[in-house]
Amino acid sequence: MKLLRMCALGLCVLLSPSLGLAYESQVGLTGLVQYDQQKAYNGYTLVTPNTSKFTLLIDMKGNLVHKWESKYTAGLHAIILPNGNLLRAGKLPDQPVAIGGTGGIIEELDWNSNVVWKYAMMDQNMVQHHTFDRLPNGNTIILAWERKTNAEMKAKGRTKNFVPEEGVSAFGKITKDFWVDFIREVNPKGETVWEWHVLDHVGTGPDQIDINYVVPNPVGMDYATADWSHFNTCFYDAKNDKIITNSRNIAEVYFIDHKTGKIEYRWGNPSAYGKGKAPSYYDNQDQILFGSHAASVLENGNIIVFNNGSESPERRNSSIIEVDPKTEKIVWRYDPPMTHGFFSDRQGAVQKLPNGNYFVTSSNSGHMLEITPNKEVVWEYINPVVGDKVVPVLRDSSHSRPGFHDTLLNTVHRAYRYSADYPAFQGKDLNKSLPFMQNAPNMYELFVKGDAASHKFESGIK
Repeated sequence: MKLLRMCALGLCVLLSPSLGLAYESQVGLTGLVQYDQQKAYNGYTLVTPNTSKFTLLIDMKGNLVHKWESKYTAGLHAIILPNGNLLRAGKLPDQPVAIGGTGGIIEELDWNSNVVWKYAMMDQNMVQHHTFDRLPNGNTIILAWERKTNAEMKAKGRTKNFVPEEGVSAFGKITKDFWVDFIREVNPKGETVWEWHVLDHVGTGPDQIDINYVVPNPVGMDYATADWSHFNTCFYDAKNDKIITNSRNIAEVYFIDHKTGKIEYRWGNPSAYGKGKAPSYYDNQDQILFGSHAASVLENGNIIVFNNGSESPERRNSSIIEVDPKTEKIVWRYDPPMTHGFFSDRQGAVQKLPNGNYFVTSSNSGHMLEITPNKEVVWEYINPVVGDKVVPVLRDSSHSRPGFHDTLLNTVHRAYRYSADYPAFQGKDLNKSLPFMQNAPNMYELFVKGDAASHKFESGIK
């Protein structure tokens, strides 16, 4: 097996190009780390750094080939539409609540970053958060929170023990209300044509959500009360006219019928509706998902989901799961050989590529990786962007958020791989790379050559 010899900052490390190797270090390199040209899916990767106003398109070798710039930092991710436009969520100022994932505006930018469509969704009683999707008919579905008072929640059946009468702190801001999920569909004119609200579906039945199911208080008092449901996905399944969503806290994936609004299927945590055993101190019992993100449905009907593994009693690492909803059997799962080799206790995403590989975003460390069905890691990239800076070497001492879920400042909520022949790229020149890591080497190229050296390791995005 060929080994790549890495020598940088006076450190030498031996890495295998076909394994997800991890080691503990307070200094880490960014950019392209690993690339197997024979096994990786060729295309371009869209990276939207959480702390930046830029959205970047990179080639397989980590070169920047295009970028978009918004007035807003990410709120939280972007997608490329077939027409070449970028659909992106932004974070508006003066948020009504400080819950992780708030945004407030969806913008459609053309190839030159001009705003061609936008939809603001934020006031004192609601705010867009996490995600969105564009439907084939041009409509857009948007995930949001709506403010509900303690009295309103009690009227829906919430018991007094789980009401934040004194208020709870979320990201340093006190809230005494609930913020409950709903999904809105708007047409290109910005008119609301469909809505779905969690509070319209509360109860204890198999097609209802138990308003009194809560995560344990140590997970976070805001999760147990104000941010009770915490959905993070709205994916449109055009083949079956379903909307796929999932709850981080309740730890379930839901299929919602677009016509009736009924919850037709759920998976991940049967104890949430009385059909299985809840976790114990050392045993996951019947709960499978722990803090899941980015659920979607494949052409064959299978579900893929990023399972954060946060608060899992048995093994604290993230995993990728593909499950057949008909049989509820897991048909593929990836867990890292070493638990610290792949772990993001918040955020995260997975995309199934046409060649069968899985493209994964491990958000907390800005880590993107491509994994084959045989569980070989064949492409790895560490986001180098922090705000408006490019940082080829990350340091825990200066590029982390201590006490905040082990998060580095290069966080990426979701990245996507697009094929080289994706319609958006027709007529676009993507062969010329743009200045990116100025005053810094291309780490991967130097590792292959075996002569990486120290440089001035910080620059702006040009």
